[in-house]
Amino acid sequence: MRIENKMYRQITSLNRFPAAVRLPLATFMMGKFVPFLRTAGTRFDKLTREEVKVSVDNKRRVQNHIGGVHACVMALLAETASGFVFGMNTPDDKLMLLKSMQMNYVKRSVGNMYAVASLSEQDAELIQREERGNIIVPVKIYDESDEPPVEAEMTWAWVLKKPQA
Repeated sequence: MRIENKMYRQITSLNRFPAAVRLPLATFMMGKFVPFLRTAGTRFDKLTREEVKVSVDNKRRVQNHIGGVHACVMALLAETASGFVFGMNTPDDKLMLLKSMQMNYVKRSVGNMYAVASLSEQDAELIQREERGNIIVPVKIYDESDEPPVEAEMTWAWVLKKPQA
């Protein structure tokens, strides 16, 4: 059974709004939590405890010197998608940390990009049950050709938060 932590409760609080405005509101809300998401122009296209999809348009502010989405923005997509799906499954008494990020750029990207990260029920239960640990959160990054220009592996860790003094 998956927990209902603070992040998940904030996301589900948007259910009282019409479906057409939920994801734009989530994008705005998460941009307040992580301001750089707004700077890069990322948006949430799907936001559940099982799967998160984030995207970015290939606009000048996120481009590299050859007109594609910059490598750093691709890494931002991978971190954001994997971090939010991980975060919605991390109990409030645990601190989540990105432990490692492996990015292999395999081809030139074409146009807009999106990343999809998922978390299995077994991994969610492990995070909830164990005081500390780490897991690889699967994330796929695609461009307009629906081919992955980059292969990513995101390892997220969790530890118990230190009690407040």
